[in-house]
Amino acid sequence: MRPLLVTLGDPNGLGPELACRLLGMGGSGSLPLVPLILVGPEAALRMHAERLGTGIFWTRIADPARVTGDEPGVFLYEPPALEGLPLHMGTATPHGGRGAGVSLEAACRLIRDGVAEGVVTLPLHKAMLQEAGFDFPGHTEFLARFAGLRDDEVCMHLCGPKLRVSLVTAHPPLREVPDLITRERVKLCIALTVGFVRRLGLGGPVAVCGLNPHAGESGRIGREEVEIIGPAVEDARKRGLAVEGPLPADTVFFRAAKGEFAAVLAMYHDQGLGPLKLMHFSRAVNVTLGLPFVRTSVDHGTGFDITGRDVAETGSFEEALKLAAMMTGWLG
Repeated sequence: MRPLLVTLGDPNGLGPELACRLLGMGGSGSLPLVPLILVGPEAALRMHAERLGTGIFWTRIADPARVTGDEPGVFLYEPPALEGLPLHMGTATPHGGRGAGVSLEAACRLIRDGVAEGVVTLPLHKAMLQEAGFDFPGHTEFLARFAGLRDDEVCMHLCGPKLRVSLVTAHPPLREVPDLITRERVKLCIALTVGFVRRLGLGGPVAVCGLNPHAGESGRIGREEVEIIGPAVEDARKRGLAVEGPLPADTVFFRAAKGEFAAVLAMYHDQGLGPLKLMHFSRAVNVTLGLPFVRTSVDHGTGFDITGRDVAETGSFEEALKLAAMMTGWLG
């Protein structure tokens, strides 16, 4: 088996700190023995390692291809373009966006070249990524396009201990959401979500939210449920997929949290992630469904305002590593 990659994200944000606290301060004892290749500027790690007193817990490497599955440990690959990158801990800068973008590009190349089959991404700042010249809304779209896929061919999923939520739309402005909900898109997200929860060994159907209050009340409050979402659910049932809906979003998450559904498919970002983060903040894992490789991530952002204060939870990062290890075969 091959190593897992971990991109450090924006080097001015929480990513390097979380790596030092989880991997360098004894917190990795609960993690599987997987070779981890951190990708990003070494200076960002050193800054936090010196502050926390962890010492150098990684081995710097020039050629990630030389790390094999027989060498559990933490390695660091710094892309040459990041040497001397200016760092400003806790501050959003285009240099930080460049660090995140270059690291992600390097990780993609390593996956393409067969060095690794999975990546765990630590948070980046979307605006700084774009200011640095990377024209992507975020990780999900970046990775989809690297894999030769359109943005609408992958699905954003957040996986918590009790509640699991996929999104039909990820990060568009709210006024654009209804036009992006199509029958084909809903069908794809249902299929990807059912496939994922079955991979986790979970039974039970996937619940599909309506877009409108009360799931449209048979067309009296909007037509999306009648004309788009309902027909997509019926198409999925005809394919043998266990799915129910469209259901009112104000009750479906309560039912899912009690175990009635294996996952929920929400129509837009805050509809799904508000309930999930209420239950599982700092424990959920972001998974990109539909990629030809494994990608997991933390469920939070760069946290510039708390970087260096050692108050951010490491739980989501730990769970992201465990899930990636399971999905790539390191855990049974």
